[in-house]
Amino acid sequence: MASFSIEEFVGNGVLKGLIPKLLEEGWDDVPTLKIMNLEDMDAINMTQEQKDALEIRSYLHERALMQYGDTLESSGKSLAEILTVGAGDLSSQFGMKRGHIARFMDRTSECEDIPKADPTPATRRISTLSKKNSIYKSFQSVNSQKVPSRTSSINDKTLEQSLASFKIKDGYIFKGIVSMEAAEPRACGCVQPPAVSDKIAPYSAIENISVQKLTPEYKIGMEHLVKTKTPPMKASELWRNKPAVLLCIRRPGCIMCRAEAHQLYAKKPLFDSLGVQLFAVLHEYKESEVKDFWPRYWGGAVIYDRGMEFFKALGGGKLLKEKFLSGFLFNPRAIAITSVQKLWEYSKTSKEKLQNHQESQESKKRSLQFE
Repeated sequence: MASFSIEEFVGNGVLKGLIPKLLEEGWDDVPTLKIMNLEDMDAINMTQEQKDALEIRSYLHERALMQYGDTLESSGKSLAEILTVGAGDLSSQFGMKRGHIARFMDRTSECEDIPKADPTPATRRISTLSKKNSIYKSFQSVNSQKVPSRTSSINDKTLEQSLASFKIKDGYIFKGIVSMEAAEPRACGCVQPPAVSDKIAPYSAIENISVQKLTPEYKIGMEHLVKTKTPPMKASELWRNKPAVLLCIRRPGCIMCRAEAHQLYAKKPLFDSLGVQLFAVLHEYKESEVKDFWPRYWGGAVIYDRGMEFFKALGGGKLLKEKFLSGFLFNPRAIAITSVQKLWEYSKTSKEKLQNHQESQESKKRSLQFE
């Protein structure tokens, strides 16, 4: 999964010096930056080299191949030209691994229609790739008009009228979808899984929940603010001015939780167009895990629900958890997730051992040369 940090997205190439301008014009998070079109680029006087760099990095970000961003950008080629390069040249010229080459050449991903190399002058070479990704298509599905630039003004009156009509009546029962499907019976039918209820909780049960904001919504240069926590507040303050979507996750260090959060935040421009905020809700706070989670996997605000009240609301007032025997030992999904986590931990440890071995070998070579 590619990082949502702007600094990591732009890398050390030609876009790095453009960060202050991007911040000034409102292009201050990665999902929004990736839907930039040619008109938006011209509005901030981007050079052709910068346009090509943004196109390359957007393509790499979709495929979690950002480690090749600086190398591909420094080649001076456009994305269309790079995609005509053979697998052997991608390996020899850019040091791309075999598995990464397959992912890079896969045209069936979110960026579908990739332009062919154009012999016309460089000033006309920019493609409309940013208009063909899944975010842009979703954006168009909720807004049939032309996609506006972030620099354009917003009709505040219309927004205020819409928010004024958004009222929750007393006794309203929230209905939602818990991120799980109805499980099958376990242990040859001897153990029945818990039922998934569509009646979540009344509004009165969640509006007064005490929460604490651990991080703000990510913008350029905000990484250090993760150290500053705000005082506890009522949950209703989160959606007082704008509607909100709350993503309740088990813990930010869980790889499955990170994947769900990453997938949702990638659609941020769509939620922005609807005037909806995004919050991730945690029920345990580990500073190191929050730092790794935000903004790499999630760029929205992170909320701490110490009493697990939102998690209880998802289960109609009770926590959605099972007993160790039925929920873990006899649960094929839990076994599969545990296997994935072990595989990830093993690959991480193996990579560290390999790096340590290579450093040791290089150190021995340098000492022999010195002698």
